Amino acid sequence: MALISVGPPVFPIFFFLGCFFSSTASSEVSVFHFDIEGSSAVSNQESTVIRGQQQSVATGSLVPFAEKCHEGFYQTASGDCSPCKCNGNANKCLDGSGICVGCQRNTTGEHCEKCLDGYIGDVVRGVPTFCQPCPCPLPLVANFAVSCHRKSGVVRCVCKENYAGPNCERCAPGYYGNPLLIGSTCKKCDCSGNSDPNLIFEDCDDVTGQCRNCLLNTTGFNCERCAPGLYGDARIAKNCTECNCKGEPCDSRTGECLGEGPTGTDCPTISCDKCIWDLTDDIRLASLSIDESKSILLSISTGVAANKQLNELNSTVFLLKMKLSEKENHSLLRKIQIDNAETEMTHLFLEAKTLEEQGNQASSKGLLVEKETMATINHATQLVQQLGNMRDNIQEISSKMKYYGIQHELSPEDIIQKLNLAEEMLREIQHRKPFSSQRLLATDEADAAQELLRQVEEWQLRYNETRSLFPIVLDQLSDYNMKLSDLQEALDQALDYVRETKDINKENTAKLQENEKLQEKVKEQTNDVNSILLSAIDTLVEPQQFNIKLSDVIKNVSGFYAEIDGAKKELQEKLANLSRFDDDLVQQAMEYAQELQRLADKLDRNLHSVDTNGLVQKALNASNVYENIATYIEEANETALLALNTTHRISDAVVGIDTQIIYHKDESERLLNQAKELQEMADASKYSSFLLGNDLTVADTSHRIAETIARKDALKSRLMKAMKQIQSTEQGNIRQRLDQSKLITQEAVNTTLTITQTSTPMAKNLKNWSKNLQNFKHDTVAYDSAVDSAGDAVKNLTEVIPQLLDKLRIVDRKLPANNISASIQRIRELIAQTRSVASKVQVSMKFEGRSAVEINSKTSLSDLKAFTSISLYMKLQKDHPQLAASPDRFVLYLGNKNGKDYVGLAIKNDNLVYIYNLGGRDVEIPLDSKPLSSWPAYFSIVKVERVGKHGKIFLTVPSPSSTAEEKFIKKGEVPGTDSLLDLEPKNTVFYVGGVPPNFKLPPSLNLPGFIGCLELGTLNDDIISLYNFKHIYNMNTTTSPPCARNKLAFTQSRAVSYFFDGSGYALVKNIERRGRFSQVTRFDIEVRTPTDNGLILLMVNGSMFFSLVMQNGFLYLRYDFGFSTHSMLLEDSMKKAQINDAKFHEISVIYHNSKKMILVVDRRHIKSVENEKKAMPFTDIYIGGAPSEILKSSNVSPHLTVNTGFKGCMKGFQFQKKDFNLLEEPGTLGISYGCPEESLMSRRAYFNGESYISSSQKMSLFDDFEGGFNFRTLQPNGLLFYYAEGPDMFSISVNDGAVVLNATGTEVRSTERRYNDGKTHFIITSVSQERYELIVDDKTHSKKNPAKDKTEQKHGSTKKFYFGGSPISTQYANFTGCISNAYFIRLDREVEVEDFQRYPEKVQTSLYGCPVDSPPVALLHKKGKNSSKAKGSRNKKVGRDKEINSKATGLKNLDQEMSVQRDPHCHLSKNPKATEHANQFGGTANSRQEFDHIPKDFSDRSQFSISLKTHSSHGMIFYVSDQEENNFITLFVAHGRLIFMFNVGHQKLRIKSQEKYNDGLWHNVIFVREKNTGRLIIDGLRVLEESSPSVDDTWQVSGPLYIGGVAPGKAVKNIQISSVYSFNGCLSNLQLNGRPITSASQTFSVTPCFEGPSEAGTYFSSEGGYVILDESFSLGLKFEVVFEIRPRSSSGILMHGHSVNGEYLNMHMKQGQVIVKLNNGIRDFSTSVTPKQSLCDGMWHRIAVIRDANVVQLDVDSEVNHVVGPLNPKAVDHREPVFVGGVPESLLTSSLTTRNSFTGCIRNFVIDEKPVSFSKAALVRGAVSINTCPSV
Repeated sequence: MALISVGPPVFPIFFFLGCFFSSTASSEVSVFHFDIEGSSAVSNQESTVIRGQQQSVATGSLVPFAEKCHEGFYQTASGDCSPCKCNGNANKCLDGSGICVGCQRNTTGEHCEKCLDGYIGDVVRGVPTFCQPCPCPLPLVANFAVSCHRKSGVVRCVCKENYAGPNCERCAPGYYGNPLLIGSTCKKCDCSGNSDPNLIFEDCDDVTGQCRNCLLNTTGFNCERCAPGLYGDARIAKNCTECNCKGEPCDSRTGECLGEGPTGTDCPTISCDKCIWDLTDDIRLASLSIDESKSILLSISTGVAANKQLNELNSTVFLLKMKLSEKENHSLLRKIQIDNAETEMTHLFLEAKTLEEQGNQASSKGLLVEKETMATINHATQLVQQLGNMRDNIQEISSKMKYYGIQHELSPEDIIQKLNLAEEMLREIQHRKPFSSQRLLATDEADAAQELLRQVEEWQLRYNETRSLFPIVLDQLSDYNMKLSDLQEALDQALDYVRETKDINKENTAKLQENEKLQEKVKEQTNDVNSILLSAIDTLVEPQQFNIKLSDVIKNVSGFYAEIDGAKKELQEKLANLSRFDDDLVQQAMEYAQELQRLADKLDRNLHSVDTNGLVQKALNASNVYENIATYIEEANETALLALNTTHRISDAVVGIDTQIIYHKDESERLLNQAKELQEMADASKYSSFLLGNDLTVADTSHRIAETIARKDALKSRLMKAMKQIQSTEQGNIRQRLDQSKLITQEAVNTTLTITQTSTPMAKNLKNWSKNLQNFKHDTVAYDSAVDSAGDAVKNLTEVIPQLLDKLRIVDRKLPANNISASIQRIRELIAQTRSVASKVQVSMKFEGRSAVEINSKTSLSDLKAFTSISLYMKLQKDHPQLAASPDRFVLYLGNKNGKDYVGLAIKNDNLVYIYNLGGRDVEIPLDSKPLSSWPAYFSIVKVERVGKHGKIFLTVPSPSSTAEEKFIKKGEVPGTDSLLDLEPKNTVFYVGGVPPNFKLPPSLNLPGFIGCLELGTLNDDIISLYNFKHIYNMNTTTSPPCARNKLAFTQSRAVSYFFDGSGYALVKNIERRGRFSQVTRFDIEVRTPTDNGLILLMVNGSMFFSLVMQNGFLYLRYDFGFSTHSMLLEDSMKKAQINDAKFHEISVIYHNSKKMILVVDRRHIKSVENEKKAMPFTDIYIGGAPSEILKSSNVSPHLTVNTGFKGCMKGFQFQKKDFNLLEEPGTLGISYGCPEESLMSRRAYFNGESYISSSQKMSLFDDFEGGFNFRTLQPNGLLFYYAEGPDMFSISVNDGAVVLNATGTEVRSTERRYNDGKTHFIITSVSQERYELIVDDKTHSKKNPAKDKTEQKHGSTKKFYFGGSPISTQYANFTGCISNAYFIRLDREVEVEDFQRYPEKVQTSLYGCPVDSPPVALLHKKGKNSSKAKGSRNKKVGRDKEINSKATGLKNLDQEMSVQRDPHCHLSKNPKATEHANQFGGTANSRQEFDHIPKDFSDRSQFSISLKTHSSHGMIFYVSDQEENNFITLFVAHGRLIFMFNVGHQKLRIKSQEKYNDGLWHNVIFVREKNTGRLIIDGLRVLEESSPSVDDTWQVSGPLYIGGVAPGKAVKNIQISSVYSFNGCLSNLQLNGRPITSASQTFSVTPCFEGPSEAGTYFSSEGGYVILDESFSLGLKFEVVFEIRPRSSSGILMHGHSVNGEYLNMHMKQGQVIVKLNNGIRDFSTSVTPKQSLCDGMWHRIAVIRDANVVQLDVDSEVNHVVGPLNPKAVDHREPVFVGGVPESLLTSSLTTRNSFTGCIRNFVIDEKPVSFSKAALVRGAVSINTCPSV
């Protein structure tokens, strides 16, 4: 039946209904069951009875189909009844499966085996009521956990969203409340949106909810109202504005001014407004304060300890209440049971008395009475069980009633009232008649339902049986389906085969027919060819005869020679260009290029397959590949030299030919003149006796001229044939063109030789002519005809030769680029990577006594001169049989081949001996404190060190079971003054384990090879490995496998960290395999480095990137995830965290909600920035570096301020708090385990002329002192070392190139004055009681100590000294250069190299790198030596004065150049680094250069060449046309492709490239127009040519010629609008018809093409320029202008406004001072600000100018000044143009002292709170870049 809900009293009704029906129920189950939390409808006793009843049925017996199992059992598929396995938490389970139904006691699961969410307990092993509410923080009353679990005996809570803490005992950030207070919950902080926007959550008190920091001029508990003195809407509009009440109060909502306060001491009755309002405000504030205090007191929390104590007290009170309630219930039950027992006992007593009286009479009824008694006992037992059930129900209902009351916050009175109401309702229900009838109906329905249930159970049994067959049927159907699919695929494949077979048959049939036809044609053509060959043989007879006759060619050829002389020069150039391509050399070069490419790929594969932990053989393979590559490179170099020599020989041959031609030409001219004279003589001859003979001579001459004409025709045909061959080459590939070009060139050479041979008989014939014509008398017509014919022949030849030259020019343009250099460059990069990887192979080699390895060290030999340190791991093989015969062994040798100046290690007399030689005697240092016989059977570390002449050997023996280590040390010293290890680069070798047979060791090291395992560690600061070898001898890692070494066995590498040397990197691919990019994405890593710059993290995806770099020791984070504006920069601008101090620093990068980037260092917030909402689009991340192709790519390179790899240590890389082992990542290259201290020391320092470092040490500089260091400089003067003690001073300096030691007034100066040559020099200074000694590069200089007779000696104490300069010494200029490997003999510790990183005072000093590596003066001097003039001179006796003067001149020029590049007051260079002769276009729609001059021959033939670089898809590059734009020629970019277009009549000829060239790389483009033909040549490889039908129309264009863009309105007629806009990129090398185009007549928004990183802003170049704002911006009588600047020059015009009546406003900088000058029509007046911090420091600075009529205020970085000028009553507010960054000279008045344009960047320009967009300016003139500003 349906029960009507009656609201809150429902629970009491259920309570009494349960009691009512429980009391009237029989032994069967009650009609109503209440599943109340923590209760059970079946008690343990009932379960026992049921199980007892169930035992009557056999477990394995088959139940009849019509029957069902009892409760607590389920029917299996076989029909048996099995008990439900529900852990006592359910009575029913599904037939067939046994899954429990209706789990109780807060349990769940198929077998009620686990607790519900929000509960905790062990259901299987615990008591039935073990699932208890999670104590998070309080059970039942305050449970705020989603779930909880127990770990290590402690309960761990999984809190809801708003809660935090291990037990959810506090609110999460951004929420407030006290979860420990019953009834309290955590609510979200509400600060009305007026809290700090940089915080992720609103900041409020975590208990009271009061907002902590109200911003935007607000106040209040929730920042809900404006602060005092302001009015407005603080919640929605957020427009709190200052009251305009002159200090008086105002209404906080409307801003209405309130009444003034009293003026006297008494408050007047009428005018007390201020008192009233003040009192009202005070009362209101006091009320709020009381409410806040009340809430604080009600929810006060005194910390974690109090919370825990309160938690325990609440739990204890709750348990006590439960226990007391149970005790009370037990006492009531026991009382009821006692009453019942008393009643029963009374009845029993009466019955016993009756039975006793009737005993004798009713003996026969004894058994019956006994049965009745047993029945009564059973009934009593059932009653007891029912009472127990009722007791349990009462207890559970009572606890739920209490929980209900607590949950609904009901008082005891409310509970009693609701109970009374429920009793009344129950009584009313009991007295209602329909209830009994409804109960009967319900009983009938229950019977019917029972019958239905029985039928359902029968169906369930059948269903279970059927369901058990489902898997079998499904499997069979799946098998059939799979077989059908296979059959279908086989049929489809067979059908495809059939179709393919039919097609193939058709094709074969067609091919067969074609082949038959071709065979017939071939037969016909073969016959034709045979006939042609026969006729050709006959035809060749005549040319042979003609060749014989050509040797006799005579008569006038002077004109022919003259024409040849004109064409000779161009022919010679083409001959020189083409002859160098010898066929064999080109073929060899191509083969070598292919071989180099193959080896590069092989090297790349080996490079990425090197495993630093075990794959040793791959490292050997990589090194062998390197040797092969080196061999091929040498062969390629030899081939190149051979090609060069061949070119020289051909060039010499051409010169010889030229000489012969010139000679023969002169000889021909001389003979011609002689012939003319003879002709004149013949005309004057009067003799006729020789007439007949002369006629014969003329006839013979005519015959010979005819032969000459035939020769001309033959030569012309050969030239035409050559032209056809050249044309045919244009249709072939590049290789064929090159071969044809060589053939043509060879033919031209042969022709030249033929002509030369022809000239010889010409001279002879001319002599004969002179003899025959001496008496020539008349008729010269035949002679003139012959001469004219020869002239015509020469003229025809001159027409052919230019055509030949044009074809040669085409071939020359189509020559392929040489690919050998690119292959060699890639080989070099891979070799460097291979060497780096090989140096990181931390694997030993096993030496057998005959093995040897020659190491390829990358350490500079100059760095080894003064300081040498080698560390290695050594493991002895003591049981080797060879050691018994010869125990002394060689270990290593580093030195010259001649056996002098070396460092070595050997085993002698059971001791490890360190041996070194500095040019004199050997020094042997045996480590006798630890004989080798006592060494352990595992690896020990050995280190040998030399500082000057002082040497040490170290031994560290680790413990395999603990961190303890044994350390041993032994020292030695070289006698004398030798302190440098002079190693010759060509003769230096480094052998380990042994030496090759042909090498002779010094006697002290001439021992058998080492037996055991060795592994190299470091050489000075560099990590080295045995696998980075030049050669190996008798080494086979297969037969002699390396010994395993524990990589974490030594203290220096016990922490799991990774070492990066600047060349390697780690690559983590698919980073989301360990964690996902989510709402909060986090990267963590720890770094340790002494360097200044390095790449830390890099992610790249197309044009999107993320980079974290270290620059000058500070972090810079730049990223672009596809933002619509520009990339984002997050830098440590406040210099909060400098991380290059050789200590570990934790770096965290957090990306929150896809729009906020946060940088944290050492758990300190450094900076955060918000961006456009975009998710991180990356999958891979580079750590510590990246491949060069990535760093140099156009997408990444412009945004990286640092592109060098990280050098130092890294550890703990995490993504989303998940760790990664970087060495196990497959993309990792060139890193190793450990963090060697040697590599993190700063042994060198660079000083810039204003820097120094200092420290305090215990030493004596005036008594028994020795110290030394390296230095390198280009400056002639500078202080190297300084120390002062009272009046005494000790200094070492460079003075005019010489080294000077000054000790207490005694000066020791080196004789050489050349130490500022940019090379490394070593200084040793020593002070004794007798002498002061200065040693520079082993040259000794000394003086006597004048204080040697003094008896007083100064004892060593802690002294402060300086390197590189001193703040207290003004006598010397600070040093510019490098100082390294410094050491002192100290009183408190051993001699060791100074670690500058530990010095407490470091001023502007770089502790890594030395920029003096390539001195400009040295380069200039070197260039002079290698010049042609110096090369031709063999005189080596060049004076010293001339050399010094050249150096001084170089320095002077260098200083002049630097003065032009940099303003002395500015940190940044005046001209940022840019590509030479290249200009940047773009930023505005009409950025361009205009050129007015156009060559005269431009209309006939136009050839234009240019180099371009862009990322843009559209843009104009070149355009020129006539006035109507009917005739035009243009080159532009459309969709990334280059398009060359011009008109031919009314048609447009268009040539478009197939490839896209907007890849950010430089490309060379040549486009040519020749009448109706166009040609586009790209990078010398792509040649595109098109032509149109020729027209007779004249083609003429006029200026200007546009580059990079066009003027507004231009080119729209002929070009699509998207390509009319300005080209966005760089253009250079502009040439028109072979002539460079340099100076433009006008320039609009064009700057140099900058290199390096950039940012948003407008850049004004030093070349000058300005921006004119549009008309919507003006400077009137009242305005406010705010902008930011970053100058590169300390002077320049910032802004200018000028009116027609002479009024103006000008803002400019002058020597770092900002000045605003005005004229308002009355007179000039100005104000200025000189900021404390220089505006030229490379940072952004804010400038604001406010004008109000005659008052002007100037604000520069919050430093304010103002001026009040004369008031102009007739002032008119003009709207005049505003100039920014400069102004035309004509608008400047004479009173303005600064007239130069501004140089630097301007951004965030705002006028009257309206942002100004320079890209929409009215005009951008000059070198101004609108959207891009160089960062460095």
